[in-house]
Amino acid sequence: VAKELGSRGVRVNAIAPGFFWTPLQPACWVKEKIPSLGADAAMARGAMPYELAPTFVFLASDDSSYVTGQVIHNNGGQVMG
Repeated sequence: VAKELGSRGVRVNAIAPGFFWTPLQPACWVKEKIPSLGADAAMARGAMPYELAPTFVFLASDDSSYVTGQVIHNNGGQVMG
C-alpha cells in the first residue's frame, strides 16, 4: 500500500507494540501471571502507555515526512530479527 500511495503523498506505517500496561490488565489476566507479563522482552518488562505515545506522535508529525512502509516494533526488544 505504501508503494501504491507514496506518489500521492500518503504515508503508510504501522506500530506493533509489545505488552503494555493499562488499567484493564489486573482485571483481565490471571492474578498469578501479572508479575511476569512482559518478562519475555529484552527489557524484561511491559511498557507504560506514555512510552508508546511518542511513536504515534512521531508518525503523525512532519518529523516522519520521509518514513513510509515501515512497521515500528515498540516492544522493548520482544521481537528482534
